[in-house]
Amino acid sequence: MKYYPDASGSLTYPEVNHAIEEVFAEHGRGTVQMPPKIYITFPEGDFRTMPASIPAMNLAGVKIVNVHPGNPAHGLPTVMATIILVDPDTGVQTALIDATALTDMRTGAAGAVAAKYLAEKKPLRMGLVGSGRQADAQLHATAAACDIKEVIVWSRRREKADQFAGAYTSADSGFPISAVRTIEEACDCDLLVTTTPSREPLIRSEWIQPGTHINAIGADAPGKQELDPALLARADVFVDDYEQAIHSGEVNVPISSGVYSRDQITGTLGEVVIGEKQRRSADAITIFDSTGLAVQDLAIARIVVERMEGREIGEKARFMPPAP
Repeated sequence: MKYYPDASGSLTYPEVNHAIEEVFAEHGRGTVQMPPKIYITFPEGDFRTMPASIPAMNLAGVKIVNVHPGNPAHGLPTVMATIILVDPDTGVQTALIDATALTDMRTGAAGAVAAKYLAEKKPLRMGLVGSGRQADAQLHATAAACDIKEVIVWSRRREKADQFAGAYTSADSGFPISAVRTIEEACDCDLLVTTTPSREPLIRSEWIQPGTHINAIGADAPGKQELDPALLARADVFVDDYEQAIHSGEVNVPISSGVYSRDQITGTLGEVVIGEKQRRSADAITIFDSTGLAVQDLAIARIVVERMEGREIGEKARFMPPAP
């Protein structure tokens, strides 16, 4: 088994976005094996195991990932991860990959794919709730997939939002980025992206205008939620995976408390990518409930190995050629 250190610096968001789009298509076709994440909880966080197989790409493996919200105070990332690739033919473990930064990228790419297909208004005024590593990944990935005209960002600590906005210039990004004082101001946008570890709703339904698309990224464990359940009832809700979302996504608390049901979910992002589902109308509010899929990790791991080894692994996916 070969070890691959952090290779995120050698990857570009256009290629990662494309790879993630491909595996969402495979998920939408029902051609992957992927049981829900398994959680081990600690007083200050958790770790998860995420196995999957994509037969069409001859890929299999597992990711082990932790989420510890208090880690930044100790100089550590909130999320740290390792991917192990397995040869589907022999079961031999072929690669051990440092996936901490890769996890940020593949999660950002999922939001970018959702925005590409579900955000109705373009160019986009993008609102960010949260200003950490994942907010940065969401911004970079979305900018590689969509036309952005402006970004506004809110954080619990105003200085963090100011620092986030100050890290960019219009000349570098191609669009202005500014900090706002309230969450409600951040909701005045076409694409709202939430990336917090909140366990109570932050986004009120009355703040969201018709036609808005929301990427709900932060709720990735039981008990987490960022959105007013009344907002879910107004919206077309697309999940990355039904079982994971019901267990630990944005819909987990509303469903467990009986104010929302599985039957109200519109579909999966994979079904949107392959054209089986879509938003109801231009004025519909759409929500992408992202929990993070193991097939995303296999997709980005494949890119790393191919980049580092200078050769292709597995079979070509049956989707579309990369964008020029």
